[in-house]
Amino acid sequence: MSLEPLIPNRLDDENSALVILDQTLLPNQVRYVSLRTNEEICSAIRTLQVRGAPAIGIAAAYGAYLGAKAAPESGFEAFYAHFRTDCDRLAASRPTAVNLFWALRRMDRKALSMKDCPVPAIKAALREEALAIHREDEERNKAISEYGLSLLKPGQGLLTHCNAGPIATSSYGTALGPILLGQERGFGFRVFADETRPLLQGARLTAFELHRAGVDVTLICDNMASMVMKNGWVQACLVGCDRVAANGDTANKIGTSGVAILAHHYGIPFYVLGPTSTIDPDTPTGEDIPIEQRDPEEIRSLWYEKPMAPACKLFNPAFDVTDHRLISGIITEKGIARPPYTQSLQKLFE
Repeated sequence: MSLEPLIPNRLDDENSALVILDQTLLPNQVRYVSLRTNEEICSAIRTLQVRGAPAIGIAAAYGAYLGAKAAPESGFEAFYAHFRTDCDRLAASRPTAVNLFWALRRMDRKALSMKDCPVPAIKAALREEALAIHREDEERNKAISEYGLSLLKPGQGLLTHCNAGPIATSSYGTALGPILLGQERGFGFRVFADETRPLLQGARLTAFELHRAGVDVTLICDNMASMVMKNGWVQACLVGCDRVAANGDTANKIGTSGVAILAHHYGIPFYVLGPTSTIDPDTPTGEDIPIEQRDPEEIRSLWYEKPMAPACKLFNPAFDVTDHRLISGIITEKGIARPPYTQSLQKLFE
């Protein structure tokens, strides 16, 4: 029996709402929430009700449209001031994932390109732009999945970190895309999913998505990755990304860099998968990527009935940066970039 696909973002234009899958409740509860205000959408992004770089970008685009829909129609200046206020608030909701800013810039360019048009026409165009961002992400996911699958062989053992599947994007996902496409084509992959501290996206979301799709998935703690690699059970690592710097350094959920170091030590290919919208040519290296710092109490008490550590100092960065020298390839919808990334990433845009 096939299961209904989970839809992370959907525009309910009739009710002027963004409908999201509340990812904080997974895997125990599947619930959709309607968000009608800019504040609600910003809060959903901050609290990870909607998460995953592409899904955040889609949510931001819909949020920008819904803000524009409610803006005054007395003239472009009044309309645009309202629109920019909403966009700026959305941009401040999370700092690391570049898709958020990419989607908002695209919506802003569309509005400015029509400044001499009637405001109702601008609103209609922004709706179509948001829908196009969503539709194009679906197409990118399928292309990324095909390119990624071309690097893999049936029966291989794969390891992934965090969550870069359908609920983090719009269809197949990025890092999970080749796995799910391979499952459809009978590749029979064996997948190890890191639990991914401190927010457990690997345990709550990746293991959930893969198990739901019938994939042979084994959940492991983050500190077990070395053992499964040493045992010869892993032939490739696949991870997503929230931002790719111009030199190929990539930001992803905290712990990804450690996986890359282990893979390098054991001679295992380490692939980063993401759409070209995640590549930020204005960020020279990983040193220039802002790293989100989350509530330290997530470490001490989020998953426990009582605090599991003393009142010591806590450090809780949400992301780390993987050095480009550890990355075997960056897989996008336009092809596979290989070292040197300063050249291959630039060619993707040519």
